[in-house]
This record gives sequence, C-alpha cells and structure tokens, in this order.
Amino acid sequence: CGLVLSDHRIDTGAEWRAFSSEEADARSRVGAPLRYTVHDKGLSTVIDWRDRDTSGRKLSPTRRSEIYRLRKWQIRSRVHSSMDRNLAQAMSELERLASQLGIPKPIRELAALLYRKSIIKKLVRGRSIEAMVAATLYAACRIRMKPRPLDEVADASRVDKKKLGQCYRLLLRSLAIKIPLSNPIDYISRFASQLSLSSPVQLRTVEILQRSRDIGLTIGRDPLGLAAAAIYVASIMLDERRTQREIAEVARVTEVTVRNRYKEIVRKLGIDSMALG
Repeated sequence: CGLVLSDHRIDTGAEWRAFSSEEADARSRVGAPLRYTVHDKGLSTVIDWRDRDTSGRKLSPTRRSEIYRLRKWQIRSRVHSSMDRNLAQAMSELERLASQLGIPKPIRELAALLYRKSIIKKLVRGRSIEAMVAATLYAACRIRMKPRPLDEVADASRVDKKKLGQCYRLLLRSLAIKIPLSNPIDYISRFASQLSLSSPVQLRTVEILQRSRDIGLTIGRDPLGLAAAAIYVASIMLDERRTQREIAEVARVTEVTVRNRYKEIVRKLGIDSMALG
C-alpha cells in the first residue's frame, strides 16, 4: 500500500523557448496569435453581421435593430482613445501601403511593431501618420534584408521623399535600430522578376556582384546602381539584353548611373567590353 510504481512529473510549460516578449507572443498557441497590424492586436471580438441566433434562425426585425445598435457602439468603443484612433488609422495605411508594394506579412508585422514603439516614444507627435508608417515599413524591409528603394516607398505612400528620410533617421536614432549594411544582391531577385529575366541571368548577376565585392568595388557606391549595372552586364552575357533605360526605371536610378557603374564593373573585373557589344 502506498507503493509508487512510476513517477512522471507533468511539465505544464511550453515546449518551446523564447528570448523576448515579442517572440513569446508569436509562438504562443493559446487562442489566436497577436497581430500587430490590427490596432487592438486582434484581441477584441465583433458581433456577427449575419443577424442569426445560435440555432441559425433569422432574428426578428426588433431584435435585428437592437443588434445593429450594439454592433455600432461596439465598433465605436474599440477606438475610444486618441491612441486607438491613431493606431486604427496607421494600421489601415500600413495595410494599404504594404499591399501596393507587395510586402509579405512578416515584414508588415515588424513595421506595425516599430510603429507602436514610435507611439510610446512619442515620435508621431507633430508628424504625419503616413510619413511615420512609410518610415517604419521602409525600416522593416531593410531589417529583414528585403530592401526597397526609398523613392518607391515615397511614391506609394504619397509622402515627400525628404520627409520620409527624416522620419526614417529619427526612427533609427530614437529606437536604437541597427540596420544591416545594404547589399546590392538583395535587390536582384525583384529587379530581375520585373524585367522578366531568367534564373541563369540572376545567378550570373549575383556572381558579378560577389566578384565586385571581393575587389572592393561595392565600397562607397549606391547598391541600387551596382545592382542595375550588374543586371545589365549579365543580361548581355546571356543574350537576354535589356536596355539601360528599362533597367534604370526598375531600379529607380538614372541611366547615367547604370552606364558609369557598368563601365567600372567591366574595367575592374576584366570583362571583354568588345564581346558585350
């Protein structure tokens, strides 16, 4: 009596580990995941709009009228504070901008988190919501090594490029964000896709940029211009030629920049310019 044949301690903790509160929120599987792109993080519920009871039967006209009023007041109560209203407007703008630019969901979530931190730091005060949203999205793209040209983000956000740059620098300084050094290779996949270039051209472009980096050609030069010039060289090499104007428009640089970087690459890498034509 009282003999214990086996003893197994029950561990009620999670089987995963997290090293930050954001990581813990992302890995938690209790309930719906937190979504920073929703102003209330997706924690609130809404009254169903189908106007049916639990059995699926339609509600009476009187009951529908009551539910309509409740639904209206619930929506109002979700954005009762100035911060809630700011977040609701900002997250709506973030979704619009990210959708227009084709930004994936993980980067959108990071941008939303950066915006929330900027509100806590009172960085939004005195600045337009659109400019701060664009700055957080631009920063998130660079942090995740999926950079977009500043001009492209500015055009899509309808924010002056200078103001966007100012908000971006303020964000980095105030939140102590460390941005990885910009790499021309990070732009190749998207530029090549927009130019309808094949995978071999993309691979050759990457090889050209890697060789350029090895000899120090990438130091102090605009990564967009280098990426554009390398694509131009590779497209000629593999008989998928694109004009300097076409490539410049995609990379959002001038034709002069493409031409100058092209000459440098050909000269420094010892590529036969006569063979390129």
